[in-house]
Amino acid sequence: MPIFLDVHKVPFSEEHLKELSDLPRDEFGVMHVNLLYNKEVNVCFCLLDAPDRVAVEKHHDKAGVKCEWITEVSMARPFKQPWSETRV
Repeated sequence: MPIFLDVHKVPFSEEHLKELSDLPRDEFGVMHVNLLYNKEVNVCFCLLDAPDRVAVEKHHDKAGVKCEWITEVSMARPFKQPWSETRV
């Protein structure tokens, strides 16, 4: 699946962000590859494996998060899932 990068304010605690990065694929087909954040400046970058941009938007809308931008990206090192797709 394509990989997307988005940016938004940090709406959750650090503990919750860490939990989010371990969750299986959601009902929109979105799975966190990684979350990068800086609580001091209130910014979060989500690296997501998702079917399309619309799925990324729905994923964030469900959490009440408004992205400043979303873009499809390529990765220099291929993403290797830490678990099987059957864990969905």
